[in-house]
Amino acid sequence: MSRKITLFYALLIAVASLAVGMVIASRLDLSPESSAQTPAVPAKNSAPLTGPIDAGTFHNIAKAVTPTVVTIRTESRRRISDMTDFFGGNDMLRRFFGMPDDQAPGRGRAQPREQTTVAAGSGFIISKDGYILTNNHVVEGATKITVGLYSEEGDDNTEYNAKLIGRDPLTDSALIQLVDKPARPLTEAKFGDSSQMQPGDWVMAIGNPFTLAHTVSVGVISANRPGGLPVSEGRFQDVLQTDAAINPGNSGGPLLNIRGEVVGINTAILSDGQMSGNLGIGFAIPINIVRDLLPQLRTGKVVRGRIGVKLSPDMSASQATQFGVKNGRGALVSTVDPNSPGEKAGLEPGDIIIEYNGQPIRNRDQLIRLVTATRPATTVPIKVLRDKQEKPFSITVEELDLEAEQSAGRGSEAAPEEAGTGWGMNLGNLTPDIARQLRVPSSRTGAVVMDVDPYGSADKAGLRRGDVILEIDRQPVKNTAQARETLQKVPAGGTVGLLIWRSGQETFILARKD
Repeated sequence: MSRKITLFYALLIAVASLAVGMVIASRLDLSPESSAQTPAVPAKNSAPLTGPIDAGTFHNIAKAVTPTVVTIRTESRRRISDMTDFFGGNDMLRRFFGMPDDQAPGRGRAQPREQTTVAAGSGFIISKDGYILTNNHVVEGATKITVGLYSEEGDDNTEYNAKLIGRDPLTDSALIQLVDKPARPLTEAKFGDSSQMQPGDWVMAIGNPFTLAHTVSVGVISANRPGGLPVSEGRFQDVLQTDAAINPGNSGGPLLNIRGEVVGINTAILSDGQMSGNLGIGFAIPINIVRDLLPQLRTGKVVRGRIGVKLSPDMSASQATQFGVKNGRGALVSTVDPNSPGEKAGLEPGDIIIEYNGQPIRNRDQLIRLVTATRPATTVPIKVLRDKQEKPFSITVEELDLEAEQSAGRGSEAAPEEAGTGWGMNLGNLTPDIARQLRVPSSRTGAVVMDVDPYGSADKAGLRRGDVILEIDRQPVKNTAQARETLQKVPAGGTVGLLIWRSGQETFILARKD
């Protein structure tokens, strides 16, 4: 009897503790307002992908998964130029806005400066409460979001209102929820494991290309592209590359494995300058990345860390040897932002970060992942290689403000008195007027990049017109003649480290002479 009483009181205490804990959490805003309506993170199936492909495989996937895929229509008030490109006027990597023909970019028609724009995309249901995953660029800035559901008979044209829950520009992902729901139950998509996908694996895309709802296409994973998709200056996103036909309007739709599980969110295509459609190269954000962000997307905000440095592309083996890097590992700092955690910690352009918070750094992408995953206000130890000597630092991570980062201005351009270098660029004198225009400190000397030949060594290194070369291999540049002479002496295949002035700050670049 005493045992039963003991168990009863233990249970009573546990229930009371849970109730108190819930009250405390709600008072501290540690739990969402309506946890009953918050979807759990979908389970991930990491079982090996095995089994034969037969005549019914893709038919069965389409039949099972199509009911989870939705069409999304948005209305927004925006400048028409905002809809034309993802990276700018001349870049080939475009987003899928699914615009009607009379609004398609490249038509050459004058448009009002601002107008109501109607766009279309895709998404997929992840919970019976009506939560839907899609791309950020499909719903960004939308004043109205409506969702069309799949009807097997094809006679249900009802559209349901939806609201934005959270979005993340860096992964181009967004979570929306149906405000109005159909009487019938919703079908949820199942999640696979995107880390399993390898080149040659079969995949299927389902979406709303050119407003042709619930279109199915099949292909393979063409490549895994770590850091393969530029999402803002100096920031890149891992993507799965596929040749499954995807076109404008497919944005936000699922990329599926042969079990019909979501392994990616279709987000971008390689297109010609006329945005004519599929060229056989499409990109999807790996679902593992978005799945990990779901708890933050549900709160409406994704919080990331930042240390305020830009990183160069990974070093080649010869470059790593030249800088004294063991096993070619580390992340090369090209720029340290003013007043950033990196500057406060003492980092400099040309430093090579070889350890972050006790973890050895293999490459740029790994460091970016570790930093962005660090909670802001956390102080972490790092090690850098400077002049082939290891140096320890402590750095306090701050919160990433992507909009502020993207709004940072670019430097102006310069003018005459040019000198060739043998690198496919001409240099000019840094006159007082040019120095003021480019905001170069009066104490600095250097040589101005006047123009850069396409596909030359300077172009391949990332140099551009208006850059000011301040140092070559850590030796200050006194004038144009000295810079030209030093660069001309570099043998073919040789590499130099250039400290340049760009956009009001110092940037370090590794340049190889072809």
